[in-house]
Amino acid sequence: MTHFNELHLILNKYLKWNKSHAKCFTLIMLALIVKQTCNLSSASKALPIKCLPQSFYRRIQRFFADQYFDYRQISQLIFNIFSFDKVQLTLDRTNWKWGKRDINILMLAIVYRGIAIPIVWTLLNKRGNSDTKERIALIQRFISIFGKDRIVNVFADREFIGEKWFTWLIENDINFCIRVKKNFIVTNHLAKNHKISDLFRHLQVGQTECRKRRIWVGRVKLYISALRLEDGELLLVVSPMFNASAIRDYALRWEIETLFSCLKGRGFNLENTRLTDPRRVKKLIAVLAIGFCWCYLTGEWQHDRKKAIKIKKHGRLSVSLFRYGLDYVQMAILRLIGFGKKEEFKKVLAILRKKKPDRTRIL
Repeated sequence: MTHFNELHLILNKYLKWNKSHAKCFTLIMLALIVKQTCNLSSASKALPIKCLPQSFYRRIQRFFADQYFDYRQISQLIFNIFSFDKVQLTLDRTNWKWGKRDINILMLAIVYRGIAIPIVWTLLNKRGNSDTKERIALIQRFISIFGKDRIVNVFADREFIGEKWFTWLIENDINFCIRVKKNFIVTNHLAKNHKISDLFRHLQVGQTECRKRRIWVGRVKLYISALRLEDGELLLVVSPMFNASAIRDYALRWEIETLFSCLKGRGFNLENTRLTDPRRVKKLIAVLAIGFCWCYLTGEWQHDRKKAIKIKKHGRLSVSLFRYGLDYVQMAILRLIGFGKKEEFKKVLAILRKKKPDRTRIL
């Protein structure tokens, strides 16, 4: 049995597909990692398989057109790879245009070690922001798979606001830290209306304040925290429960931006895809999500157990854990297919099996 076959068997413990479809999924994921592009025509030339690149490209097209994906199984695979328990979720959207078509992805991800792990997503067949029903549906999908008790917090930016949305989260006992716009109208305990920014006009740059009394934000009573940023703008965060560290917690929202950059220009170049049908793009993201997790865990293993990444003077890693892992997995694939050298690929397979790879250094 080849090591590529071992890989598709590992993945198929969750996907439960027939051998041909599981193998195709695996080959597409390997090709995207090697080529580091979501241009499927280019990726089809990445692996030295028996069929011609044109035939493999047509096979990829048929796969995304016809193959049924059970996204519940995809989410469970990702969740189990990381052995998550309680989680903090971050919600955001990324979009771009290809020709006249808008590709608009709404994603819920899990906060994890400076990055976010994609767990459920949907394609919005429109331009612009999501509505309350779409956000609720995404959270409900997570709850239907993993249960509500696993959610510690939900983070979101100013785009994800609204009385119905806040009310639904509160009624379902889901805690959140969501940024709001500075012109939001609030009502104090004296029944006087103010712009929310007026309550914190006294803050100096770098100062933080957490109000210990709930205030009406529209028709929802919430706690408000504020920070004066270096550019003078106010960062305003609302939550249903008092949280003295709300501003610091909200900063975790940024991790989904890091995820999007890995899926795009710093990793798989998602925007290079020529797929525009929402159902096919959603399937492509499933392939990328598993490939991303594999690469990230490989980078984590290398940094923690093999060779630590250098830390720059500003305290940040000189290369991200994802990039560190992506380069290693790519190298492992190329050494296997080019020279028949199996050791590195055995190590990255062990990571997906949730076994500790041999720590012997490979030169």
